[in-house]
Amino acid sequence: MTNTDESLFERYQSVRRQSLKICEPLEIEDYVVQPMDSTSPPKWHLAHITWFFEIFILRQYLPGYRLYNAAFDVLFNSYYNGVGEQHPRPKRGLLSRPTLKEILAYRRSVDVQMQTLLSNECSEDLVFRLVLGLNHEQQHQELIFTDLKYNLGNNPLYPAYHDLQTENSQTEDQQPVPQLEFDHYSGGVHKVGRSKPSSPLDFAFDNESPQHGVFLQDYELANRLVTNAEFLEFIRDDGYQRPELWLSDAWSLMKNQQHWQHPLYWHEIDGNFSEYSLAGSHPLNLSAPVCHVSGYEADAYARWKGMRLPTEQEWEVAASGHDIEGNFVESGSLHPQPCARGSKQFFGDVWEWTQSSYCPYPGFKVFTGELGEYNGKFMANQWVLRGGSCVTPQSHVRATYRNFFYPADRWQFSGIRLARDVGQ
Repeated sequence: MTNTDESLFERYQSVRRQSLKICEPLEIEDYVVQPMDSTSPPKWHLAHITWFFEIFILRQYLPGYRLYNAAFDVLFNSYYNGVGEQHPRPKRGLLSRPTLKEILAYRRSVDVQMQTLLSNECSEDLVFRLVLGLNHEQQHQELIFTDLKYNLGNNPLYPAYHDLQTENSQTEDQQPVPQLEFDHYSGGVHKVGRSKPSSPLDFAFDNESPQHGVFLQDYELANRLVTNAEFLEFIRDDGYQRPELWLSDAWSLMKNQQHWQHPLYWHEIDGNFSEYSLAGSHPLNLSAPVCHVSGYEADAYARWKGMRLPTEQEWEVAASGHDIEGNFVESGSLHPQPCARGSKQFFGDVWEWTQSSYCPYPGFKVFTGELGEYNGKFMANQWVLRGGSCVTPQSHVRATYRNFFYPADRWQFSGIRLARDVGQ
């Protein structure tokens, strides 16, 4: 593919700049902290997404390319066993060296070499890897926000990442949301998933394909996300103390290890709840979507309501009829916002838990070569989430996009949409 107008490199530059922009408000101390094994320090993210372009593109397509630092091949390899060894994930926060200054120099060096490579004619495979790398970097941009929030949100000072004054502190009366109602969707055979891309620029992850037919019964989905006020009713009805509402694994985890009493980042003082957001601690906005709940909590809430979570196929069929519009990272709020009149909230605000296990579609094939480790090997013991969140880039999301996390995970911007069978 010819790249005469440098559009590929311009696209590359745009995504790469965004990663640095996200980090602009940080202090030097923020770049190294790793508050739990599942998160990574911002400095590691900046290095890893650079490593991806170096290993999977420059090393293979730029003649004579030499690795910037051979040690980085291990330090910033996330989970690619086909590439080589990795530094233990729980110990990423112990890497005081290389310094942030060195990591930024590494990024600049790789960017210069990428410009050289992309100034020439590019094969379809190279373009595919480039677009995959950019989507990969967008995933890590979201992870920088979620991991950083877990760091700052567990700091007793509750420091703010940014000073944006959002609507989060307004009251429910000031922010009425549409009444919770249910929309009917017809059953039958529906097509889900992505058809074969028409070109490398028409990107989709391997786990979104192939497109295939699924049979659904008639079903109903809520016209918006569950709010903080609605979830608060579950708490006050002793939802966290009622074993009949919880899956066995969830009950055991909650009672023996996690001791959950409310969503992550909620704090109760004298019977009133506050919530930590990236803008700091503030009174709980009862009209905003409940956020940072695990799949287990989402499932228990749905049971308490006498309903259920949607399957990922039900969600996709319903969402496919809507534009990709909503509260994404571009809004700058970095926090879920109350449902606007006329919106169904299918996209943005929070990733929506489904009841579907993360597994391959019929006929699924992983990306070829070492990139085959990207998604397929994680298809065990995880649940699918759909729709994107308030820290997801809008261009990154589509109705077929399949996110996945373990059902106990809460540090992602994850929330709840209710489903029910017709006649329920």
